Amino acid sequence: MNQPRVIDGREMEPPEPMEATLEALDTLPPGEELTLLLNCQPHPLYQVLRRNGYTWTEAWDEAGTNVIRIRAA
Repeated sequence: MNQPRVIDGREMEPPEPMEATLEALDTLPPGEELTLLLNCQPHPLYQVLRRNGYTWTEAWDEAGTNVIRIRAA
């Protein structure tokens, strides 16, 4: 199993987190997961993920970070 892929978008300016996420998903091996860290709920990204056949879960940690785990459906 490979190292988990993580994009820390907490300090990025929009649309950088979405661009970095979509770029990473293009090379994500089947069955693997991408983790995105944000300080918000990226509704535009969720629309793109839904259209392109991805599923995700999100959970807010104690520091106020939205931890979003994305994988192919």
